[in-house]
Amino acid sequence: MNYQQTLDYLFSQLPMFQRIGSAAYKADLNNTLAICKLLDNPEKQFKAIHVAGTNGKGSTSHMLASILQAAGYKVGLYTSPHLKDFRERIRVNGKMIYKKSVVDFVEQYKKDFEIIKPSFFEMTVGLAFDHFAKEKVDVAIIEVGLGGRLDSTNVISPLLSVITNISYDHTNLLGDTLEKIAEEKAGIIKPNTIAVIGETQPEVASVFIKHGKEKRSGVFFSDMFFDLKNEKQSFKENEMVLSADVVFKGMGNNENIFRIECDLPGLYQLKNIRTVLCAIFFLKTVVGFRITDKAILKGLSSVRERTGLKGRWQLLSQKPLVIADTGHNEAGIKEVLDQIKLIPHRQLHFVIGMVNDKDISKILGMLPNDAIYYFCKANIPRALSASELADLGNKFGLNGNAYACVQGAYIAAKQNAAMNDLVFIGGSTFTVAEVI
Repeated sequence: MNYQQTLDYLFSQLPMFQRIGSAAYKADLNNTLAICKLLDNPEKQFKAIHVAGTNGKGSTSHMLASILQAAGYKVGLYTSPHLKDFRERIRVNGKMIYKKSVVDFVEQYKKDFEIIKPSFFEMTVGLAFDHFAKEKVDVAIIEVGLGGRLDSTNVISPLLSVITNISYDHTNLLGDTLEKIAEEKAGIIKPNTIAVIGETQPEVASVFIKHGKEKRSGVFFSDMFFDLKNEKQSFKENEMVLSADVVFKGMGNNENIFRIECDLPGLYQLKNIRTVLCAIFFLKTVVGFRITDKAILKGLSSVRERTGLKGRWQLLSQKPLVIADTGHNEAGIKEVLDQIKLIPHRQLHFVIGMVNDKDISKILGMLPNDAIYYFCKANIPRALSASELADLGNKFGLNGNAYACVQGAYIAAKQNAAMNDLVFIGGSTFTVAEVI
């Protein structure tokens, strides 16, 4: 098979959560362990950092990778889902896995997979681990796919675990309370290691403290070590950048202040930057990584360039202002809406598409009634039909038209928008993927 035939085979033969939802979710590690054994346990052949959380784990993973690359390390990066190209999931120093490597891997193990019957995600995890081992990376940043405890990535023994935050998402699989969801995420904390928690959330902090005690692991909350103040968003060379003063509180004083700049705009990234800085602090002081302040500054200011990250408050044009963001659950949409309020604009045009396997009523109830909506359906089986989304939106006072495809909605929004309007594309990762 050539590369395209290989992808067609994978997409058609292996259950894929990205396309069909919970039917593709395997709530145990047996298949992943079988794949790892088949591959001679590549997950034991490289050092790793494990990243979980409801929101921000993708941005956090890419920032960590960028800083470690700037510090001179050879860095593997495994993330999901992909937006445009399957190979986005597996990178070494920002470079996507070769097409030939994907083809050869599937060709070599196809018959074994037909016996194991893995999901698409389980196979991809195996491919990533195999690639990182062969590339002899110094360290790999491994992003959890869904949850943590039973996620396929949870067969690694990381140097450090990172959990960005806890909010409601995938409640049908992870639990219907924040405590239950936190229990699943805390499942990535390993014995005698350090876990960095992005936020001190009163509802769930005790869950992480309990897991830390049980596993004799150090659990540290990043907001107790770092503050970010005097934040500012600005245009720089036709791109939006975020800058802020970092205050290190770890030694009991607030005097160590330095200015950072990040090419991932969106004020919601401040929490992720704080989490990243805390993780880097422990990688330096406890694990023994050599990371200078210069590398931190260089890494944060060039995340997109070094890692290829897309879809996070991504600026697509300035007149009219067009921005896309992959935030798709209650907490993520709240951050997006708070950010929109800070952007000067006359009229908001909202291109929105969502999936059909979640309760989206709370999200729709949060959206502004004075925007013009362009309801659409991404080209995946999980996507909610545009007409059904429009009907649901109308019940919440959201006015607009339904469009058969994302591109049709996007084109209509751009045509209707005046120069001082804002066009926003979001609601799901898949809607954003079809635009960018």
